[in-house]
Amino acid sequence: MPMPTCSRPSEARGSRNRLICLIVRRPRDLYIGTNMWQLANPTRFMAWTGRLLPWLVGAAAATLAVGLYMAWFVAPADYQQGETVRIMFLHVPAAWLGLFFYTAMAASAIGTLVWRHPLADVSQKAAAPIGAAFTLVCLVTGSLWGKPMWGAYWVWDARLTSMLILLLLYCGIMALWRTIEEPAQAARAVSILTLVGAINVPIVKFSVDWWNTLHQPASVFRAGGPTIHPSILYPLLAMALGATLVGVALHVAGMRTEILRRRVRTLTILEAERLDAQAA
Repeated sequence: MPMPTCSRPSEARGSRNRLICLIVRRPRDLYIGTNMWQLANPTRFMAWTGRLLPWLVGAAAATLAVGLYMAWFVAPADYQQGETVRIMFLHVPAAWLGLFFYTAMAASAIGTLVWRHPLADVSQKAAAPIGAAFTLVCLVTGSLWGKPMWGAYWVWDARLTSMLILLLLYCGIMALWRTIEEPAQAARAVSILTLVGAINVPIVKFSVDWWNTLHQPASVFRAGGPTIHPSILYPLLAMALGATLVGVALHVAGMRTEILRRRVRTLTILEAERLDAQAA
């Protein structure tokens, strides 16, 4: 009996044919969901995100407004830190998103090198400046918070040093994108650099556990539950959610911009080739 030929198991009729079709599919499709590969089409991605982005921006704005209100008018001043504790509502979400976007870039790097996903390098390029911005905000707010608490704007603390390294990695990745003109070659080089630098992510996360640092250990996501009072914890979570939605909205918008930029580049090259052919 001849084997069924299909690009998706759902195209084969009968349970046996579906099973055979699933087995003979490419390894990429065995591990990646069908929906993911449908979104690999830039045109489909643009159409889908075009409908999603306004809702995402609205949700981000509403959540961030609620978080800011809670941070400024609901959360009380700390009995030790006073009003300076409100810096935490910017500092902590920025630190979380700095790590989040680098982790997303590392996952996209694997998608570029292993599965050749058409949008993986687009995701990497769009995420780099956003992650760098949040990391910079984390370092600046941390310095402003550290002066009244520690008596210095900067100390070579393990957490601070590893976050600075993270910012330098972001800057190096963005510079590498601009150095190599061909997008495919740049994507491979950036993916390798991103994966090499990914070792810094667990160092940032667990630096307070591995070394004696000025930073306190984890106080929100920990085995014994949060150690922060609910009056401060809930505004912090609202700010983290709002900042995350802002970051995701910026990432989606950045990916859309990069796709349009590449389309313009392709059309420019084709037009130049047409004019050269006419001149010849």
